[in-house]
Amino acid sequence: MAEPDEIESLFDANRKLWDERVGIHLAPGGYDLAALRAGRGQMHALVETELAGLVGDLVGKRVLHLQCHIGNEILSLAQRGAEVVGVDFSPAAVVAGRSLAAELGLADRARFVECNVYDAPAAVGEAQFDLVLVTWGAIYWLPDIRAWARVVAEFLPPGGVFYIAEGHPSAFVFDDAAPGFEERPGWFAPYFQTGPIAIDELEDYANREAALKHVRSYSWMHPLGETVTALIDAGLTLRFLHEHDAVPWRMFRSLKGGDDRMWRWPARPWLPLGFSIAAEKTKI
Repeated sequence: MAEPDEIESLFDANRKLWDERVGIHLAPGGYDLAALRAGRGQMHALVETELAGLVGDLVGKRVLHLQCHIGNEILSLAQRGAEVVGVDFSPAAVVAGRSLAAELGLADRARFVECNVYDAPAAVGEAQFDLVLVTWGAIYWLPDIRAWARVVAEFLPPGGVFYIAEGHPSAFVFDDAAPGFEERPGWFAPYFQTGPIAIDELEDYANREAALKHVRSYSWMHPLGETVTALIDAGLTLRFLHEHDAVPWRMFRSLKGGDDRMWRWPARPWLPLGFSIAAEKTKI
């Protein structure tokens, strides 16, 4: 594990990257917010389906979204009657989330908190949520998955539900930029790598034409077994673990987009691209 000062410097680099991406994602060519602005916001179909089976009607439910970015997903839940809190470490993202909430008339049901996810229990100041949510491209920005799992558990009462949909760590082993990737992927990072991984992202995942200033970021590999075990050790009981052949962003250039806004391998599903976990705080 890197020293705290080193980790903070890596977080600073990531924060600058995400601050810049906020403007890109709000601009034309970035996120499609038309349905949200029309009062019909939805998360990706996979998440919608799995959440419906877990929590049902959202009216009056208290929902916490960790690493929420600009808050478009959680605001779609607020439109359906949930009381929501979004947490993100990017000041620009939190400002954008608050602005969107005000624009949509949801400021009374949506609160955004700026903090590192590890500091969320103190910063949010509320201990109990019916649902804690993490969606797509989140945990790989964090160095300590066990500490993250303890944060999740701290926000849940007995019987409270945790849900995550995320990119599969087995896919992160491969290199999108390797020559001949469409025929045979190159190697990017070992599955069991423990230290930070430096990445130069020359394109934004939502708008590949955007000009980027901050391209260097740092991430950490979290094997699936490590993530599941961390949640169990934090006091959660697994309800399901699903692996998926699709993700909602173009993880690799060879992936093909579908009508469901998900990206898949063009021929056969060679390996999983995503996973989802539902867990419940153990009842006393």
